[in-house]
Amino acid sequence: SSSVEETDSDPFTAASGAKVHDGMIAHNGLPFGTKVRFPQYFGDKVFVVEDRMNARYGQYSADIWMPSKNAAKQWGVRVVRMEII
Repeated sequence: SSSVEETDSDPFTAASGAKVHDGMIAHNGLPFGTKVRFPQYFGDKVFVVEDRMNARYGQYSADIWMPSKNAAKQWGVRVVRMEII
């Protein structure tokens, strides 16, 4: 979610320069603009890599932008299959 305590002083701007929005993810190992899906949970919905995560998460984690901290907590941490399209 977009909050100063979880990001930086401008929590509504991603590392790519894009404004945060539904369908955006952070990923350290894929180039900006890469399109992916998480079919097990979101069907055919397409997500786009537009942000980065803290380096401690490496290149095998993704962070799906959520509209609120509560929504993010309800989602939690999950191991899911990601399709690169």
